Amino acid sequence: MWKEGRKKQGVGDLSFEAESPLAPPAELLERLPSCDWLLQGDRRQIFFPPLEAPGRPQEQRCWSPFLEHGRVPVVTEEVAREALLNFVNSKCCYGSAAATDLIIQELRQQTLCRYRLETFSESRISEWTFQPFTNHSVDGPQRGTSPRLWDIEVQVPPMFQEDTRKFQVPHSSLVKECHRCHGRGRYRCSGCHGASTVRCPSCSGAKRKAKPARRCPMCSGSGRQRCSTCSGRGNKTCATCKGEKKLLHFIQLVIVWKNSLFEFVSEHQLDCPGELLAKAKGETLFKDENTMVYPIIDFPLREISLASQRAIAEHNATLASRARVLQQRQTIELVPLTEVRYSYRGKTSVYYLYGTDHRVHVVDYPERGRCTNRVDGFWLLQEVEATLLAFGGSSPGKQGIQQCLGTCTQ
Repeated sequence: MWKEGRKKQGVGDLSFEAESPLAPPAELLERLPSCDWLLQGDRRQIFFPPLEAPGRPQEQRCWSPFLEHGRVPVVTEEVAREALLNFVNSKCCYGSAAATDLIIQELRQQTLCRYRLETFSESRISEWTFQPFTNHSVDGPQRGTSPRLWDIEVQVPPMFQEDTRKFQVPHSSLVKECHRCHGRGRYRCSGCHGASTVRCPSCSGAKRKAKPARRCPMCSGSGRQRCSTCSGRGNKTCATCKGEKKLLHFIQLVIVWKNSLFEFVSEHQLDCPGELLAKAKGETLFKDENTMVYPIIDFPLREISLASQRAIAEHNATLASRARVLQQRQTIELVPLTEVRYSYRGKTSVYYLYGTDHRVHVVDYPERGRCTNRVDGFWLLQEVEATLLAFGGSSPGKQGIQQCLGTCTQ
């Protein structure tokens, strides 16, 4: 097996980003017998090893200890009011009188189950790329056969942390003249077409100004100006080879580590947005992490078992054709959700507490108005602006005022 640490076949990170076209014309590169298996069809090939089929399903678990350990504390009126007060105090546009004086009529609490499956996978792609050739040694096919892509050992990032890295495949390099400038290192300027000067934009090449009749001051009466695109040289350095005239073509290995996520929250009867529950902080009831995890088949809440089976089947089917699974992790969390029904000044409304940290979602808060801090701050900054202008200073402008005020969180 080819090792990353071998001196002759060392892998180096690529800092150069090739410009389009990524691949040179097909007729430019001769055939590399030692690399034929790397590139097929459109010269871009995805490689993956076969996934190992999971073994027999795990034996049924006894969920009683998990459920007893994972009990969520009951939300009292004091907890509900304190959470609302903390929420109101964090908003500059909310008054705290309503949170203090409202009458809590009913607390409806439910404990939801949230299932998550994370699948950390690795995929490998080979493709032609190039960079300017600077007369260094060339690691071509004459030095040996290129290793197979999955035999190239690289440092895997921490599990479930996405990353993308690029490596040069050993013994795959070729040196050819630049296909853009044809080995000249420079090309004719598109602004002046190689003339070094362009028509004067002020007099349009007439050399004189009509009103008043006088010699054009911008071109000194010549009717032309130095080309700003090429600084009067008539040509520009080739952006593809950076003036080196030659390119080093090689096969690049692109490794992508991706974390695929499946989430499911059990059904509930309360009208709280699902996107909040998906991000809510919960209490971990069950965690299973392995190279391949087994579906949960016997959880007391059947929809969680079905979600686990569906998630694992979907991930395996999706990734089997393009990646190798390195690690899987599935969790079941308990997410508390409480509907607080209250009355204030004869009107009835609700707000919700969700997550173990008692986040608040308010449907229609009674004391929500304009932000007096922003209004006062705007008039204050307008006064400062007028004072600066009166003494010859510069105005911060509308954008500057908005930056000073910041963003008001509604």
